Amino acid sequence: MSEPEPATPVPAGEEPLPGDPPGEETVSEDHLAEANTPDIPVPAEDGPAAPPSGTYRLQLRGTPEEHFGFAEAAALAPYLATLGVSHVYLSPVLGAAPGSTHGYDVVDHSRLADELGGAEAFGAMAARFRAHGLRMLVDVVPNHMAIPEPKDLNLPLTAVLAEGPASPYARWFDIDWEAGGGRIVLPGEGEPNYRRFFDISGLIGLRQEDAEVFERTHALLLSLVADGHVHGLRVDHPDGLADPRGYLRRLAEAAPGAWLLVEKITEGAERLPPDWPCAGTTGYDSLGMVGGLFVDPAGEKPLTDHYVSVTGGPADFAEVKHDARRHAATHGLKPEIDRLLRVLQRVVGERRPGLERALVELLIAMPVYRAYVVPGEDAPQQAVDVLGEAADRARAHLPADLHGDLETVVDLALGRGDRTDAEFIVRFQQTSAPLSAKGVEDTAFYRWNRMAALNEVGGDPARFSVSPEDFHSYCIRLARDWPSTMTTLSTHDTKREEDVRAWLSVLSEMPAEWAEAVDRWRQWGPGRSPLEPDLEYLFWQMLVGAWPITIDRMQEFLTKAMREAKTRTSWVDGDPAYEEAVLEYARSVLANPDLVTDLTALVAKLAPYARVNTLGQKLVQLAMPGVPDVYQGCELTGLALVDPDNRRPVDHGRRRERLQRLDTGRPAKDVDDEKLLVTSRTLRLRRANPEWFGPGSRHEPIAAHGPAAGHVVGFARGDAVALATRLPVGLERRGGWGRTRVDVVQQGWRDVLTGCTHMGPVLDAGRVFEHLPVALLVPREIDR
Repeated sequence: MSEPEPATPVPAGEEPLPGDPPGEETVSEDHLAEANTPDIPVPAEDGPAAPPSGTYRLQLRGTPEEHFGFAEAAALAPYLATLGVSHVYLSPVLGAAPGSTHGYDVVDHSRLADELGGAEAFGAMAARFRAHGLRMLVDVVPNHMAIPEPKDLNLPLTAVLAEGPASPYARWFDIDWEAGGGRIVLPGEGEPNYRRFFDISGLIGLRQEDAEVFERTHALLLSLVADGHVHGLRVDHPDGLADPRGYLRRLAEAAPGAWLLVEKITEGAERLPPDWPCAGTTGYDSLGMVGGLFVDPAGEKPLTDHYVSVTGGPADFAEVKHDARRHAATHGLKPEIDRLLRVLQRVVGERRPGLERALVELLIAMPVYRAYVVPGEDAPQQAVDVLGEAADRARAHLPADLHGDLETVVDLALGRGDRTDAEFIVRFQQTSAPLSAKGVEDTAFYRWNRMAALNEVGGDPARFSVSPEDFHSYCIRLARDWPSTMTTLSTHDTKREEDVRAWLSVLSEMPAEWAEAVDRWRQWGPGRSPLEPDLEYLFWQMLVGAWPITIDRMQEFLTKAMREAKTRTSWVDGDPAYEEAVLEYARSVLANPDLVTDLTALVAKLAPYARVNTLGQKLVQLAMPGVPDVYQGCELTGLALVDPDNRRPVDHGRRRERLQRLDTGRPAKDVDDEKLLVTSRTLRLRRANPEWFGPGSRHEPIAAHGPAAGHVVGFARGDAVALATRLPVGLERRGGWGRTRVDVVQQGWRDVLTGCTHMGPVLDAGRVFEHLPVALLVPREIDR
C-alpha cells in the first residue's frame, strides 16, 4: 500500500527534488510521468442545455456577523470555474425572517433577500457567474413560511391573523380552524393548530396543492429561470407537501428545461417514485453507499460488543429506533398526531380507541418517510409494500383483538375499500414524514452510537458496511434511471462532515485498539463520568474523528447531541445541572495533558489510513454516476460536526492559493492538497467530457485479481477509469498489494492526478497506487 506520509505526485517541468533519482527512474518503466500542468479553459461554451457536471454548495447568510451574501458569492466565480464545477448551488435567496442564518424561514416570496444584497446584487452575481461559464442552482422552500417577529413581515399571514378563515389568504396555509376556534393558535398560546415544518412552531405549512398558492409563491423564482439567471431548482422537503408528484409536475411545466432536484431521503430498498418529473435527489442515498465501501464488515461484531459492554445499550438499532419514534409521536409531534386522530374520528363517525391506537402504532412502524398515495388513484405497489411492512411491525405492539382495526387503518391510508377519505390519505403521509425525521435522524441517531459514522441523514446505523458488489449495482441503476441525480458526501444538514466519517471508518479495521483506547481514557478521565453512557461513547468518537477540536466547538456539539437524544435533557425540557456537568467533564478531558497526548498519538496512528479513506471516498463520489456536489470548503479536509459547526465561514482565499499552486505543477504537500487535486481534476474531467459521465453514459465495474483484490474499488465511466484503495489497515496487514492486478481492458493510460502513464491492459496495483491511494485514468491521447 501507499507510504504513511502523503505521497507527492511527480511534478512536470521541474527539476527533481533534492535526493530524488534523476529522470525516468523516479517511476517504473510503465509508470512514466507526463506533463501534469493542467489546461483549465473557462467553460464559456457551457450553455443552459449542457448537462450539469458538478456543483458547489454555498450557504448564504444575511446576518451582520459572518455575513455571506450575493456579492461574496459572486467574488468566488473565478475560483469555482477553475475548480471545475458547472453550477453554483445556493441556499434560499428569498426574503427571510430577521436574523435568519440559513434562509429556510421565508417571509416574502416576492423579493430577493435584502440582507443578502437584494435584486441588484443578485443580478450582478448572476452576470458574474455567467461570465465565468457558471450556472445557478437555487434552493426552493415550498413547504412552509416563517411566523416572524414582527408578524407583519409576513403579509399573507398577517391578513389571516386579522381576518381568520374569511381572509383570501386563508387558503395559503394548512390550518385546522375548528381546533383553534376559528383562529390561528400562535406559538406560546397553546397547541398549534396548523401543520408545521417538523415540530418547529415558528414555521407554518403552505398548501402548494392550491394553484394560486403555487403561482404566488413561485412567481419570482420562475421569472429568474425564464430570464436565464437560474438554471436549476432544488426542492426542499417535498415529503411535507400534500401531493409531491403534482407539485413537481406543475413546477416542471412552469420551468421547462430546468434541472429539478428533490431533497428526498430514501431508506433501505425504497426508490424515488419513477413518475416524479425531476432529475433525482440531493444525494443522501449516495452518501451512505459511498461511505459504506470504506467500512470493514469484520469490525461489526467487535465494535458492537464493545459498545454494549461500555454503554449497556442494545446490540440492535431497531428497538432504539422504535422507542425514539414513539417519543416523537407522543411529544414533539403530538399536535400533528392529534389532528390526524380527529380526521380519523370524522371518517368513522365516532371515537374508537382501538382504531386510534392502531393508527399511532402504524405511524411509529413506518419503515420510510412516507408512502405516495394520491386520492382517487390506485395505490402504487411500493406504497402497498411500505404499508404492509409497517403493519407487520405494528402487529407486534398490538393485542390480537386490534389487528382488525390495524387493517382498517391500512386500507384507509391506501385509499382502499368503500370508506375512502382524501384528507386522511394525505394527512397520514404528511404526518409520517416528520415522524421519521424527528424520531430517527433527530432522536434515535443520538441515542445509539455504536459507530457514529453510520448515523447519517439517509443512512441506516444498522447497515454496517457496503460491499463493492452492492455499490456497483446501485451505480448501474443510477446511470440507467437517474443519470442527473445529485451525489454528495456532506451537506448543511449532515450530522458530521465527510472526513470525520473517513477517520471513524478506520476504527472498523482497528476495533481492538479503539476499545483499549476508550477503556484507558475512561479510567484517566476526571472522576466518574456524568455523561449518559451513549453520549460518552459518542464524545470519544467525535474527539478522534474531528481532532483537533476546540472546547467551544465540542461544547456546542455536546449540547445539541444531549438535547436531541431527549433522554436526560431536551430543547423543550432542559436539565441545566446535567448539561453543565457534561460540559465541565468535556472541559476537564481536554485540559488533561496525559489524556490529550494519548489521544493525539492514536489520531497520528490513524492518519495514514484516514488519508486513504478521505481521498478514496471523494474520488468515488466525484466519478460515479450522478452529478457530484462539493459542500462549501470540502474540497479540502472537512472535519466539521453538525450545524451550526458545518455552516461556519470558509476560507476560500486559502483554497484558491492552494489550487493555484497545484495548477502551476507544484507537488501536493499534504492531504488537503491531495484532496483538492482529486476534486479539481475529477470535476474538470467531467466538465470537459460530458459524454463519459453525463446522461447516456454507463457505469462499468473494473475487476481486480490477486491477493489484495478486495482492497480495490474501480469502475469505468466512458473512456475514464476511477480506482480507489479501500480498507487500508487490512491491506497493510496482508503485506501490501503483492501481485494484485487491475484489468483496465485496453492499453495506454495516463493518470490525470499524477501525470503518470501505464501501459495496460493489466496494471500492477502497487504501481498504480505508488504516489496516491487513488487514480483517475484516461487514454494517453486524451488531453484534459
